[in-house]
Amino acid sequence: MNFSLDKSIEILERTPLVISELTGNLSPDWTDNNEGGDTWNVFDVVGHLIHGDRTDWIPRAEIILSDRENKAFEPFDRFAQFEASKGKTLSQLLEEFKVVRASSIVRLRKLQITEHDLTRTGVHPTFGIVSLSQLLSTWVVHDLDHISQISRIMARQYNEQTGPWIEFLKILRQ
Repeated sequence: MNFSLDKSIEILERTPLVISELTGNLSPDWTDNNEGGDTWNVFDVVGHLIHGDRTDWIPRAEIILSDRENKAFEPFDRFAQFEASKGKTLSQLLEEFKVVRASSIVRLRKLQITEHDLTRTGVHPTFGIVSLSQLLSTWVVHDLDHISQISRIMARQYNEQTGPWIEFLKILRQ
């Protein structure tokens, strides 16, 4: 499928609802556990998505679309959610994500991105030159990746309990 802003927005708009429906009002056994070690739990993932909306996707798109000479992106702190989410509940984060994402979608639409704009570029601190269409495509896939991660985190809470069926459960063998 070729990049389409409208099709991308279809996913971006739904992500908060999907995550909220999947995780809202569940017992902490489903949402507070992680996959072991320094991996993230559901709370951490939602905090990360909020931080990305505030500091990454739209700000970087605005840099690309700006007239300024320096199109370098600020590095993204992939762990900022740990401080930003302190003292909040998962319910609060889910609601915050809905509000922040709705604002991001409004800002995205206000950019009135054209086909030509999609070829404009910025400079990523790791990857170098990237296009607006690559940035926006990545935003969509990033959402889907974290929805998958949340599902995997939750599925692994029954890792041992599935017994021999684990052989057929790809989510537990990744």
